[in-house]
Amino acid sequence: MKAVQLVAPSAPLELRDLPDPTPGPDEVVVRVAGCGVCHTDIGFWQDGVPTRKPLPLTLGHEISGEVVEAGRDFSHLRGAEVIVPAVIPCGTCDLCEKGRGNVCKAQLMPGNDMDGGFADFIKVPGRGLCVVEDRGGLELAELSVVADAVTTPYQAVVRSGLHHGGLAVVVGVGGVGTHCVQIAAALGGHVVAIDVDSKRLEAVKGYGPSLTLDASALSFKEIRAAIRQAASEWGCPDHSWTIFECSGHPAGQATAFGLVTHASTLLVVGFTLAKVEVRLSNLMAFDATVQGSWGCKPELYPPALEMVTSGKISLKPFIETHPLSRGPHILEEVAQHRIERRAILVPDPAN
Repeated sequence: MKAVQLVAPSAPLELRDLPDPTPGPDEVVVRVAGCGVCHTDIGFWQDGVPTRKPLPLTLGHEISGEVVEAGRDFSHLRGAEVIVPAVIPCGTCDLCEKGRGNVCKAQLMPGNDMDGGFADFIKVPGRGLCVVEDRGGLELAELSVVADAVTTPYQAVVRSGLHHGGLAVVVGVGGVGTHCVQIAAALGGHVVAIDVDSKRLEAVKGYGPSLTLDASALSFKEIRAAIRQAASEWGCPDHSWTIFECSGHPAGQATAFGLVTHASTLLVVGFTLAKVEVRLSNLMAFDATVQGSWGCKPELYPPALEMVTSGKISLKPFIETHPLSRGPHILEEVAQHRIERRAILVPDPAN
């Protein structure tokens, strides 16, 4: 089989021939339909984020496909179309039993703990797979981004307790933020979308936000004033805002924290190695909550998928597919911000 592998940090990615995988008793082999390219993949490759599996490593953790081989424990899944969770918990530890499987200490992340989905096939544990009963008119490859770009913000929005008619502020509307906007709106929130990229803001218009704000053209005070005015017009209170930091950038994180007000909830969804200086006493003074949200536990995949297949979340305007054989080039294009939509690598047709 073909696979796109990271052989050394910052070194050119390589398209390699590898042996086809064979499943163990509790594993399955998935013929990959598509695997989305995430900023995390770029982080492993170029930003010094260490992988847990020694290199060389096949990257990619946003995976959809068909189970073509299965060990004895999961033989019932043979032939099923599935989405592979980006974080696969053990299912039996204390954290898993308490409903926090997304931070299971024995979790496996494709493209990090194990070879990932930039390949023709992937071997994964059979537990936790999300079976696709209805594609909702989408190609199976297109549903690959549900594994992270959709489910990650879905978990964050569910955790936040956002209620119908509440104010939701999404900082950073590329990638994960694109779908965070849509999910918050679909659940009845009045959504403010903030980004420094006017193209991203234009792309997300019509897909949920009631207000878009270009942070490159506005001061923080102007951003906060615009949100307060909009909240008043929508009948939202000047407290209890729900804020989602999806940019994974220090400036975005500073903006998100600065918007915290009385009884607010801030969900940190984006990731960066950079540090941000904030005044933690604001949380005390405002009786506010800040919470991280890592990945998504498998139990939330089916309702997140249903939001896509029912049309509450749109994927097609924000994705594009590319052949796996061009994988190293496509990841370079993503790293250089020359591809604006979510790129999905699709295995080349068999010769």
